[in-house]
Amino acid sequence: MAKPLNSYTAPIGELQVQQLREILEERGFEFGTKEWAIFAAKKGKLNVTVYEKGPKVLVQGKETEDFVKFILEPEVLGEAKIGYEEVNQPEMFTAHFGIDESGKGDFFGPLVIAGAYTDAEIARHLIDAGVTDSKRITSDAKIRKLAGIIRDTPGMVSEVVRIGPTRYNDLYARFRNLNRMLAWGHALVIEGLLGKKP
Repeated sequence: MAKPLNSYTAPIGELQVQQLREILEERGFEFGTKEWAIFAAKKGKLNVTVYEKGPKVLVQGKETEDFVKFILEPEVLGEAKIGYEEVNQPEMFTAHFGIDESGKGDFFGPLVIAGAYTDAEIARHLIDAGVTDSKRITSDAKIRKLAGIIRDTPGMVSEVVRIGPTRYNDLYARFRNLNRMLAWGHALVIEGLLGKKP
């Protein structure tokens, strides 16, 4: 069963900002101020903030999913995305390996290259569990929680290559180019994944 959405962000045009404000006023939202916001509105446990940068709208609270599905998307944004991931992004649901790296610009810590296999069933499970781009997650605790969910997902196959500072220096001396070293690391991950999921 899908975990209810409790936070949603989307870009919003200037005319849509005014349209959203009018809808919120009609529905009895209370308006307040927030730093960097065009406006902030609240009703019950639902918060709607439109930020100047973008502009973008942030919806938070227990009623986020219903608000987005039945008010924001149809009446303001004019597009339905929630629940239509398979239609809007079918490539996410085809069987494939995904690979990325972290730590290539850090002075401390390892360079980590990780990959995972996913298919339609796994992708749907991950989306329903709240897994998203790590750049959109601001809490280390949430990242640890999602990492556990990912590892425990039935059918999930993953491979990780961890390169500590000493090994990094040795490999860099050998490759003399970060992109070549990353390509080598990606190839190791792919080879490991293929061994687990041919």
